[in-house]
Amino acid sequence: MIVTISCLGGVFFFSRKKHRKNEEEETAKINGLLCRFVLDGLGRKIGESVAVEEDIVIIKSGSKYLGVPLKHIEEDEKTLLVKGLVDQDKAEEMGEKWRRDSFRDLDKLEEE
Repeated sequence: MIVTISCLGGVFFFSRKKHRKNEEEETAKINGLLCRFVLDGLGRKIGESVAVEEDIVIIKSGSKYLGVPLKHIEEDEKTLLVKGLVDQDKAEEMGEKWRRDSFRDLDKLEEE
């Protein structure tokens, strides 16, 4: 009986360690996408990546925030490229939603 519990504890320990390693790798990948200039398919600068929310990259473009799905983002050395067609209105809508939610969270933290 003690051996079984010991084995289960060992398995649980290793599975937690593996899970933590996967989280660290994912966090490192997301952090690698931040603070990079974002270019469109023609090489024109769109803005700078400022956040990743679920599967959306948030890009600050002038005074606007744009939300672009990760599937449309390609890494290229020091920049990010937006590939494929992206609906500009939808990107602005997603970026604005992120901005409202994020700034609301910041306001709550300041009140505490």
